Amino acid sequence: MNAAGVVLAMFPNLPSRLFPGECGDRLRAVAGGDPGPPLTGFTTREERERLAGARILLTGWGSPVIDEIALASTPNLVAVVHAAGTVKAHVTPAVFERGIAVSSAADANAVPVAEYTLAVILLANKAVPDLARQYRARRSAIDLIEEFPRIGNYGKTVGLVGASRIGRRVAELLRPFDLEVLVSDPYLDEAGAAALGARLVSLDELFRASDVVSLHAPAVEATRGMVTGALLASMRPGATLVNTARGSLVDQDALVAELGRGRIRAVLDVTEPEITPPGSPLWELPNVVLTPHVAGSLGTELVRLGSHAVDEVARVVAGHPLGHPVDLAVLSVTA
Repeated sequence: MNAAGVVLAMFPNLPSRLFPGECGDRLRAVAGGDPGPPLTGFTTREERERLAGARILLTGWGSPVIDEIALASTPNLVAVVHAAGTVKAHVTPAVFERGIAVSSAADANAVPVAEYTLAVILLANKAVPDLARQYRARRSAIDLIEEFPRIGNYGKTVGLVGASRIGRRVAELLRPFDLEVLVSDPYLDEAGAAALGARLVSLDELFRASDVVSLHAPAVEATRGMVTGALLASMRPGATLVNTARGSLVDQDALVAELGRGRIRAVLDVTEPEITPPGSPLWELPNVVLTPHVAGSLGTELVRLGSHAVDEVARVVAGHPLGHPVDLAVLSVTA
């Protein structure tokens, strides 16, 4: 056990991705030694013995659930530092009830999602997916001026559904462009929207008025199916729906039906179910771009999550408050 009592809990292959090179050296320096291999369960005798010495549980994707049974083996635990976004899958209310501080790298994970969204918005307004498909099919020149008179980003309208961490970051990234940005969020007021460089509108108006609609609401019961068939049918001809949030936000049957009419387009990084069924029309529709949940942190971006988590561990070791605490009071309405 290292001097600071830092124990990892995540998929076995994650530590080398999150904490390579200098980041790993910094973790070992902060922890006062090597945290050792990650725990993938909390039930065996060896796992419980390691938990007993844990002051800081450094978690990632694949962490076992930290419930009352697990907490019974962690008398010294003071903090759970999560090197990823949401903690809902593994941090139970019992953790908060015991007064254990919880941190998340959701802010760090928002960066690549927002970058992906920005790229998709700009490419969608330039009709790049359509043009690439047609160019490959024709293998000849395309009269871009006559056939695509409405492409481009100048003067277009982008609608952001949800002023979440990611939604706010997307709004910031859109500031340099000649775009009108609309936002719809029940927890945002007009002044808050204006501070983001956006105009607050209803969900109905946002879908009617936008050339691109990008979803950034949390996946909670209140948002399940919030994007209805009626909203999809109200979108402008040629408009694009971008979903980097969760598939549950959208009525999937209505989406397939509307896309099947060929009137709108979609870029879907997430669907419901998470892996689109092999027989789904979404695989074949020419107006759909499917990506395999790539918007979040991957590859080199994982090191950003790791560095973020090491910063938090350092704060706990030094006796300072967490820089990015998870607030239980708003957890039910956030991702």
